[in-house]
Amino acid sequence: MAKDKSKQTPNDSHRVATSGDIEVSTYLEIAKEIGGEQPAVAKEAIPSAEREAIIVIDFGSQYSMLIARRIRECQVYCELVPHDTPWKKIAPLNPKGFILSGGPASVYEVGAPLAPAYIYESHLPVLGICYGMQVLTYQLGGQVIPGAKHEYGHAILHLSDVDSPLFADLSPSSPVWMSHADKVEEMPPGFTALAYTENSPFAIMGNSEKIFGLQFHPEVAHTPEGKTILKNFVYRVCGCKGNWTMSSFINDSLSRIKRQVGKGKVISALSGGVDSAVVATFIHRAIGDQLTCIFVNHGLLRREEVERTFNVFRLNLGMNIVYVDASERFLRRLKGVIDPEMKRKIIGEEFIRVFEEEAKKIGKVDFLAQGTLYPDVIESALSGSRASAKIKTHHNVGGLPAKMTLQLLEPLRDLFKDEVRQVGLALGLPEEMVWRQPFPGPGLAIRIIGEVTKEKLEILRAADWVVMNEIKKAKLYRQLWQSFAILTDVKSVGVMGDYRTYGYLVAIRAVTSEDAMTADWARVPYDLLARISNRIVNEVPGVNRVVYDITSKPPSTIEWE
Repeated sequence: MAKDKSKQTPNDSHRVATSGDIEVSTYLEIAKEIGGEQPAVAKEAIPSAEREAIIVIDFGSQYSMLIARRIRECQVYCELVPHDTPWKKIAPLNPKGFILSGGPASVYEVGAPLAPAYIYESHLPVLGICYGMQVLTYQLGGQVIPGAKHEYGHAILHLSDVDSPLFADLSPSSPVWMSHADKVEEMPPGFTALAYTENSPFAIMGNSEKIFGLQFHPEVAHTPEGKTILKNFVYRVCGCKGNWTMSSFINDSLSRIKRQVGKGKVISALSGGVDSAVVATFIHRAIGDQLTCIFVNHGLLRREEVERTFNVFRLNLGMNIVYVDASERFLRRLKGVIDPEMKRKIIGEEFIRVFEEEAKKIGKVDFLAQGTLYPDVIESALSGSRASAKIKTHHNVGGLPAKMTLQLLEPLRDLFKDEVRQVGLALGLPEEMVWRQPFPGPGLAIRIIGEVTKEKLEILRAADWVVMNEIKKAKLYRQLWQSFAILTDVKSVGVMGDYRTYGYLVAIRAVTSEDAMTADWARVPYDLLARISNRIVNEVPGVNRVVYDITSKPPSTIEWE
C-alpha cells in the first residue's frame, strides 16, 4: 500500500515533494527546503581548472572507502567526507561530481542522515549507491519503504536503456552485489528506470540532470562490471580528464610539506614499515636536514627487527637517525593491562611522550611525522561522520593524547596501502622495504591476547619467526597481505615424549586483501600449515597446540585485537 504523502514523517521537513519533473532551475528551491550553505559564497576558493575531484558523501557504509579507491584507480582524485561536511571545505577541491555512499540507516527514520543542500544546488552530476539512491529518492519526491524481501548477495542486472552514458561497454546482463532491506517504491518525478533485477524493478534510475541511483554496490569485487560503471560516471557523465597520478601526488605533497613546515624542524617515527619509510623519504626530500628520524624500540617488535630496520634505514635512506631503547618503559606501562583498546591507547600515548622527550634533546622541534593512512582514520571513526561505527582505535590516530606539544605531519593520511607502495617505488625505495607486509604500530602487544610479558613476547617472537620463514620459503610472502602468529591466552593439555604438557595455543593468521578494508583468509597449502605447526610445537618452548584462523574480514578484523 502506497504511503499517504499528505501525512508527514519525521524527516519530511528535509525532503521535497513535487508534482512534476524536477528541472535544474528548481534546485535552489530544493536547497532552501533542505537547508544548508550557498555554494556561491565559496566559488572564489575553487582553484584552477586543472584540479578536479569526485566527492564521496559518506553515510556510514563499510564499503565507502572502496568507492574512493575505485575512483582513484581511474586516475581521478577522490575524497570521502562525512555527510554533514560544509560546502566551504569541499569547494577548494573543485568537485566535478558527487557520489552518495551506502549506509545502515533508513531514510524515513527520525534523524536519518540525508544529503546536504549543495549537492542539489551545485548542478553537478550525482550518483547514489544503495542508501545513497534511497536518499535521492526520498529527498527528490519519491518513496522508499521497507522491503518485503531483503536482498543480500548476488543478483543479475538487466539493462533497460543501453543508450545511457553510464552503460558504455557494459554487458546487457551482468551479476551485481546487493545489500539492502529497504526498497524504492516510487521513483522521484523526472526519473526513469534504466535497469532492473528480479527483486528490484528500479535497480538503476536516472534523470536528464545527470542524477543516477544504483540499488547495488558497484565498488565491490562481487560486481564484476562495477568499475566500468564508476569509470563511465567519472569520465562520460562528470567529464573528468584523469589527471591524478602518483607522480602528481608526490609533486603536490612535496610543495605542501615545504609550505606547512617552512623553516621548522620535524621528527619522524621510523618503524621499519613501508608507511614510515615513505613518510620519512617524502619529508627528507622536501626539507632535507630539517628532519630527524627517531627509531623507538618499544620492545614489541619481532625477532631481529631492531637490527635489520636500523641498518636498512641507515644504508638506504641516508638520514639522521636517533635510536631509542624504551622497551622497559613500555612494558611497565602495559603491566596488568588486558583490554586491547587500552593497550593501543597506552602505546600511542607513550610513543608521543618518547618523541617529545627526544625532541627536547634535539632542540626546538615543531612537527611529528606519522605514517597514518586513510583506512586507519576510517576504522578509528575519525572521519567526522556520525553515521560511521567505530571498529577499533589505531595508535596513529586514536591513541594520541589530548594535549600535544608537537604538530602532526601526516602526508599519507589520504592514501590507501597500495598507493603508498606506488609512491615508495616512485621515490626509489628498495622493493624489500616497499613490499614488507603491514605490521601494526602497537606491535606484538596486540598479537598477545591478555597481559604482555617478556616471557610471552619471546614465545610469540619464536613462533612468528617460524611462520615468516616458512611463508617465504614457500614463495607466498608477496601473495599474502599479512601472515603472522598470535599467542592466545588459552592453554591446553598435550603429550610430548610420553609426558603430559600444559602449554599455550598459538593461532596462525594469513589473509589476502587489496587495502585491508576487507580481507579473505588465505587458502595456504595443507603441507605448509603442517610444517609450520610441526616446527612451532618442536622449536618453541611452552607451545603444544597450533590452529589456523579461517575467518574473513568482515565479520572479523585482520588482527585479533
